Amino acid sequence: MAEVSAHSRTVDLARDRLELAWAAVTDTGRRREVNQDAVLAEFPLFIVADGMGGHIGGEIASASAVERLHAVADTGSVSTKAIEKALARAVKDIAARPEATDEATGTTVTGLFLDVSGAEASWVALNIGDSRVYLLRDGAIVQVTTDHSVVQELIASGRLSPEEAENHPYGNVITRALGPSESVTPDYVRLDVVDGDRVVICSDGLTKELTDFGIQHFLAEHPEPAAAVEAMLDAALENGGRDNISIVVVNVARVPGA
Repeated sequence: MAEVSAHSRTVDLARDRLELAWAAVTDTGRRREVNQDAVLAEFPLFIVADGMGGHIGGEIASASAVERLHAVADTGSVSTKAIEKALARAVKDIAARPEATDEATGTTVTGLFLDVSGAEASWVALNIGDSRVYLLRDGAIVQVTTDHSVVQELIASGRLSPEEAENHPYGNVITRALGPSESVTPDYVRLDVVDGDRVVICSDGLTKELTDFGIQHFLAEHPEPAAAVEAMLDAALENGGRDNISIVVVNVARVPGA
């Protein structure tokens, strides 16, 4: 099984401070020969990219997106403008690789970053594709991002129930991805930073094997991010591991400033 990485960071704010702890993993799964997922978990930016495409196209696409976003994280200051510039550069990187020019080549780009530029710190979730961001707050789990997928569009239009969607033949068809042809702007959702919050970012390799309730269960059972990530990965593999599996868990604590 893939190794879980774990980190922590203290962030001083105007009136208090944040104690952040996070863990991340990416695993090939049980049925795929290669891992086309890529993960970035470097404060203040946390990203899962799920590549798709023949041969190594998907691997190139996800790695290109994460590499360009890593450069943004290294600056220590992330904004939506910086994200979009990085993704535009990633598109050019992908297009420059002959192995990744197939129309089916692309990657999801999903995650969040901590924004401390305003009067109050906030999370900004971003999404292209069907990887997901979940928020566990006050014992309830909520999917923050909206899937860019055919199935989600059918659900939104009332033509498909969530239960029917679980085994729909178009379950893997996404309607937005970062690929070699054009830049794509993510959807954004801004969230308050609340003491006790836990965030999960994952590729659909996890959500194919675990329900939202299952994710909530493992978070409740494992307060530490690394243990939660490992438990969810174990369960996803045990349930079939049909796709590459990538998971990031971030814990938030707000404590009085020094």
